[in-house]
Amino acid sequence: MNAPRPRLTVIVPTFNEEATIRDCLQSVRFADEILVVDSYSTDATLSIARAAGARVLQHEYVYSARQKNWAIPQASHEWVLLVDSDERVTPGLRDEILDLLASTPRHDGYWILRANHFLGRRIRHCGWGTDRVIRLFRRDLARYQDREVHAEIELPGPLPVLTHPLEHHSFRSFGQYWRKLQLYSEWGAAQLYKEGRRAGALEIFGRPVTRFFKMYIVRRGCLDGLHGLVLSMLGAFTVYLKYARLWEMRVLEGAARVPTQVEAGGALAREQIGRMVDEDRRPRPASAAARAGRHDESAQPR
Repeated sequence: MNAPRPRLTVIVPTFNEEATIRDCLQSVRFADEILVVDSYSTDATLSIARAAGARVLQHEYVYSARQKNWAIPQASHEWVLLVDSDERVTPGLRDEILDLLASTPRHDGYWILRANHFLGRRIRHCGWGTDRVIRLFRRDLARYQDREVHAEIELPGPLPVLTHPLEHHSFRSFGQYWRKLQLYSEWGAAQLYKEGRRAGALEIFGRPVTRFFKMYIVRRGCLDGLHGLVLSMLGAFTVYLKYARLWEMRVLEGAARVPTQVEAGGALAREQIGRMVDEDRRPRPASAAARAGRHDESAQPR
């Protein structure tokens, strides 16, 4: 007789996601457990989640990686699929995951491609067509790097890439985009400040120009029509804001003021920060040897 497949927990982090959470939860109903980890939503997110049969926990949000690292040990089952509220698991991806688990996985984690949408259109260029994330992994082995932005799961590789992508509806309107852009530039600048980086004319002017050229010409954003043009310009503007904010921090030498500035966003500071369109560098997950020598406070439930 075949052994039963490992059971699966889907984790969905949320904060005021009433506009997106219902479709997300509908797409993951195949899981053995749906765990919604909420950052004290004030809208209908919690009632929608409970009505869908999800187990709901609440935990104060600091930034995305720490929230997810707190959530992972709360999963009831060995395997975890982490899905943001603006993402959808397609039937093809669902079947691929279930087949993989039933065949006894040989790896501790798996990359999943993302089909990214901007204002209702799937973007196939601008560097978005190759986006991938580690989202399927063993609960007891995987944790995110402790970074404000661009954090990835730390697992020794190489890891396989699944065939079917997640549908990612990241930017649904300019109003929704601007809120994330403001917070992203704050977090990104704060991370660079802590790393001792500085911003001069080359960074403030040159990096945005380079980002536009890379997205629109090198990564062929021009083939995505006006969507590609607007997205490439927004990418350049995102980079400009980040390095201009870093320059301001250095001028003021206000290390203590950085958290205050971020908290000034109020509830918005709990929003989940994605990769956005600025991907100057994607951190490589640390090796197993490097992780062994470091205390990981997020590995235990709190």
